[in-house]
Amino acid sequence: MGNIKGFLEYDRVDAPVVPEQERICNFQEFHGRLSKEEQQKQAARCMNCGVPFCQAGMMIAGMASGCPLHNLVPELNELVEGGNLDLAYRRLSITHSFPEFTSRVCPALCEKACTCGYHQEAVSTKENEKAIIEYAFSEGLVKELTPKIRTGKKVAVVGSGPSGLAAAQLLNSRGHNVTVFERSDRVGGLLRYGIPNMKLDKSVIDRRVKLMEEAGIEFRTNVNVCGAASGNEASKGSGNEASKESGNAELKKSGNTSSKIFGNASGNAVGSISADELRKEYDAIVLCCGASHPRDINAPGRDTEGIYFAVDFLGSVTKALLDNDFDKTSAGVKDIENQVKDKDVIVIGGGDTGNDCVGTCIRLGAKSVTQLEMMPCPPTERLATNPWPEWPRVLKTDYGQEEAIYKFGSDPRVYQTTVKEFISSGKKEKHLKEVVLVSLESKKDEKTGRMMMVPVEGSEKTVPAQLVLIAAGFLGSERYVTDGFGVELDARTNVKTAPGSYAAFSSANAATTTATTDAVATKATSDSINTAATNTDTAATKATAKIYTAGDMHRGQSLVVWAIAEGRNAAREVDRDLMGYTNL
Repeated sequence: MGNIKGFLEYDRVDAPVVPEQERICNFQEFHGRLSKEEQQKQAARCMNCGVPFCQAGMMIAGMASGCPLHNLVPELNELVEGGNLDLAYRRLSITHSFPEFTSRVCPALCEKACTCGYHQEAVSTKENEKAIIEYAFSEGLVKELTPKIRTGKKVAVVGSGPSGLAAAQLLNSRGHNVTVFERSDRVGGLLRYGIPNMKLDKSVIDRRVKLMEEAGIEFRTNVNVCGAASGNEASKGSGNEASKESGNAELKKSGNTSSKIFGNASGNAVGSISADELRKEYDAIVLCCGASHPRDINAPGRDTEGIYFAVDFLGSVTKALLDNDFDKTSAGVKDIENQVKDKDVIVIGGGDTGNDCVGTCIRLGAKSVTQLEMMPCPPTERLATNPWPEWPRVLKTDYGQEEAIYKFGSDPRVYQTTVKEFISSGKKEKHLKEVVLVSLESKKDEKTGRMMMVPVEGSEKTVPAQLVLIAAGFLGSERYVTDGFGVELDARTNVKTAPGSYAAFSSANAATTTATTDAVATKATSDSINTAATNTDTAATKATAKIYTAGDMHRGQSLVVWAIAEGRNAAREVDRDLMGYTNL
């Protein structure tokens, strides 16, 4: 703690942002950075608490408090204050895989648990983190570890989102040969296609992936694990045909027979590989496929043209921008824009994804944007029942809502409301014309005793809408993947594991346990581990490669920072099972 009075001498100052009237004209990041001197002052506000909840990462009242990665926040702030960003980066990299991601998209769990925030504004830990990592990149300090000795073990990571990337990073640094499979055309998962470019510039992902490739990690895109091939790859691959057909259907439907894919088809050839093929080739498999099954709105008229899942919409927009080098005059971007421009848009869902849809639609020229939230409007300040350091259940106005207020003159959010019916313009074409909204109220379910949001009779209202985006959350894993690997699911349709473990419950894992234990015990008697020794696994052992899981596929829909933490923890368990111990 360099300045013991810093929190008394300096007020919180946030980095500058591009004004709404400028930023809605493009898809570029709009958060700037403070000068080095001002950032040092902000870091000096850290109180170096005796009990730093900012780095606790624990659950309080069912909500996360502090950083799940357990970043050494007071130490980092002290180093930033002293201008020692080199050492600050080395400290940060001990616990964190990708600070460049969380410093842009994380809701800053650390700041919500900051002791300084109990009486005044919290320390700007998120921006301090961004200052550290961007300095490290600019000075060439960021390097992925390239092992001098390989273990001879092969690990497949299915999914290249934050949990998959984090698991791959650590496993590769240990010396395992890691291959990451991604069904999309570019690496990144929801970092790439679920978060808009103005929130996370895709060059930031490319910068990190390039380093990971140079360190020896292999990325295989356009590969649909357990799913069906398409395009030029349709005749390739083998394995469980029923699972592949299921996968192909899920990709088309996104969970509902009436769902449409927003925008034009990419035209990319997608190959496939079965779970059995992966088991034969790899010693361990880590499933990091996310909670990719979107929750639907099953109201009359759901099959009307003009209703899409938000994740499909956001992905299509980002892909069009990337494919056309962000040229808004290109045919690909114009095609996407024409599907939004001058339309009345309804966004169903009040979370981060819904907010991203609001900001994206404004940039594409929507006539109006309304965001529906089923729950009541939260209070502007903490209630007595929601004390610090719990996650604050208070009203938050994000960038998309700010832009809507500037553009349309009012907050786009309508609380305690949902869609009762979708109305089309005709019987043949069935293009969306209007939606019927209904107000909701909280009532106790007599059977379960739980409070439920139920429609208020007579509160229906018809409003114009030519485009509806469903951002109502996700229902867990996609079945064609979990069925393909034969893993069990919990009540929330996430992949089931023992508490504190990342090994999936499955018949294959049960068969692997004895063989793996015997193999590790034999190898532990050797004086050294070398490539020749580690390549002695039998075909039978590899045919039953153990299955692990991490990220949203394991814990359900959550935050990027939780996904990174899960990926790192899963990598440690994989390494320990493969080698008999872990030093990750």
